[in-house]
Amino acid sequence: MKILALDTATEACSAALLLHGEILERYEVLGRGHAERLLPMVQEVLAEGGVALAALDAIAFGRGPGGFTGLRIAAGVTQGLAFGAGLPVVPVSDLAALAARAAVHHCRRHVLACLDARMAQVYWAAYDCADPAAPVTLAPERVSDPGDIRLEFVAGPGGQTPSECPLRFFGVGHGFSGYPALAGMLGSRLEGFDATLLPHAREVALIGATEAAAGRTVAPEEAQPIYLRDEVAHRR
Repeated sequence: MKILALDTATEACSAALLLHGEILERYEVLGRGHAERLLPMVQEVLAEGGVALAALDAIAFGRGPGGFTGLRIAAGVTQGLAFGAGLPVVPVSDLAALAARAAVHHCRRHVLACLDARMAQVYWAAYDCADPAAPVTLAPERVSDPGDIRLEFVAGPGGQTPSECPLRFFGVGHGFSGYPALAGMLGSRLEGFDATLLPHAREVALIGATEAAAGRTVAPEEAQPIYLRDEVAHRR
């Protein structure tokens, strides 16, 4: 499987090439300037892999949630590249990609991904990352006030009710640094957190390959960002 992946949903900008099980990646935390840096990153990983764009199986991109401008950049570049090369597209949740990264780096199976959504809100979702290349959604992605994150309803393994076997989650994402009281609000359902990790194109590529292999791709014109709310904050 040969997958190109792009992500600009946060202050980080990255491009990755999954090539026969190996991953080549360019990653920078920019704050601004994603539009100028993304295409050179794409050209660099393709050149390093010695593969032409048209020889790929698909292009995956971080479709959000995340910063308004960044999401539009990744979606727009993905559409342009996919149209030109006649490739299918795989939209990948940035929260799922973030959870997969935490699963690998911290060896945790159950992950709560939480990104600062500005406007005193967070984007969040909970996952079972037994296979980081195919995170299973336990609590669907949504935007809410930090105090409205609820994990009590997430069932434990084997179908037990939360009261019988409550899952504990490892938190990840700058939602935890943006709202320091969040960890305390979650109490015993949280078993630690890492507020420094950001989504990477590496995990977008891995999840994208799983989705592409299962035939879950879309046409380039359907490569649309997911904002989760109508009122969008521009990430500073």
